Amino acid sequence: MRVRRAARPVSFSAMSDVNARQVGPLLLGSLDYIWSRIRQRLSGLTADEYLWEPVPGCWSVRQTPRGEWEIERPDPEPSPPPVTTIAWRLWHIGSECLAGYTSQGLGPWPLEVRDRQWYPSPGPALDALDQAWQAFYAGLMRLGEDGLWRPLGPAWEEFADDPWAQLVLHAQDELSHHGAEVALLRDLYLQVNRHGGLFAR
Repeated sequence: MRVRRAARPVSFSAMSDVNARQVGPLLLGSLDYIWSRIRQRLSGLTADEYLWEPVPGCWSVRQTPRGEWEIERPDPEPSPPPVTTIAWRLWHIGSECLAGYTSQGLGPWPLEVRDRQWYPSPGPALDALDQAWQAFYAGLMRLGEDGLWRPLGPAWEEFADDPWAQLVLHAQDELSHHGAEVALLRDLYLQVNRHGGLFAR
């Protein structure tokens, strides 16, 4: 199996020493590779794709009576939850996951929007996504090998005793499966507009 290099080198101090057998470069290199694949799949995202609702009842980002733009997420959430748009999924990846992780021990909140606030168009949303990723990745890099094995701390409540390395694995899972969902929505959108419907033959 051929393994692609990370889009950016992981500059841990012992990276050049194969006998050090550090886990940090492997974890962050893998995370960076996953991110590079997701970001590539978002290239050329249009406004129509961003807000496309493939079925009735999708959660998306909508304008509130106050004139603000927020994602939909009722409390309590239904089970199973409805299909979500690309806009909603990018909020989840960028704000709830990456920015949220960063603000709980890696640095300040990196975005201009908070909570359920999000953008109604893909340009600002992708800029925010990049900012959140850069802040999260930089924070992990500052931890170093030893820091990755430190506990997350009280801000993480029931996960306080888990190491930061565990969060990296969790972030890989979040990025992988939500990134794949976004990619699939883009593929479906293309087919629907090319052939006239999800089930057209």
